[in-house]
Amino acid sequence: MGLFKKNPFGHILFLKKWLIRILGALTHRRFKGFNQLQIDGSEIIKNLPDNNVLFVSNHQTYFADVVAMFHVFNASLSGRVDSIKNIGYLWDPKLNLYFVAARETMKAGLLPKILAYAGSVSIDRTWRAEGKDVNRQVKLSDVSNIQKALEDGWVITFPQGTTTPWKPIRRGTAHIIKQNKPIVVPIVIDGFRRSFDKKGIRIKKRGILQSMEIKEPLEIDYENDSVKDIVEKLEYAIEQHPSFLKVIPQEELEKEEELNKTRQWRY
Repeated sequence: MGLFKKNPFGHILFLKKWLIRILGALTHRRFKGFNQLQIDGSEIIKNLPDNNVLFVSNHQTYFADVVAMFHVFNASLSGRVDSIKNIGYLWDPKLNLYFVAARETMKAGLLPKILAYAGSVSIDRTWRAEGKDVNRQVKLSDVSNIQKALEDGWVITFPQGTTTPWKPIRRGTAHIIKQNKPIVVPIVIDGFRRSFDKKGIRIKKRGILQSMEIKEPLEIDYENDSVKDIVEKLEYAIEQHPSFLKVIPQEELEKEEELNKTRQWRY
């Protein structure tokens, strides 16, 4: 790899590699130390092609979710099965790994800007901005950037577009799937909301068992499945379909969300 070789977004790969190494080393104990990350299905990762793979997941914090996925994916590619033991896998990380995030979130401070360089495909949300509900058109450049990332490698997206559970799947994800025909790999996470603050930066409780389940790729008929069909498949796959609400007390969800909003946590 040339010293100044760049990816399609103009990021220098040598610099990106070192950012991932350093951030990975700094965050490893958050998932294997202060807390424990239970992984299931990571063997699926090794059998995926090098590009045009879309990971879809429920969302619990702004940053901890995706950082954990960077750890799990790279560990799996290095031969580990359902384990992130021994951070040697960070020495040669997958550099064509991206995640979709709100542009305003990735500009809010130095750490988000560093994370953005490490792999963000930043987009303008069409339904919310600066804490207020909005209604604006999708930017074609945002759609183009997601397509560019898929052509280059793997993309992680959180199709609900929010860390609040049980919110509807955004139809834009289904449109991206129909247009680009990627392999769609569902992921279900849990425990991150209890471990970290909403941003996923501060540890609010230790000794939490976090979990990440990587499921088999979805069966999608790209030509005949409607956007509605794909949305429903995504809801079931990441366990955010309304039917799942029956097994979780609503008052428990509301209490947890309120704690996330109001309490200030320290290391």
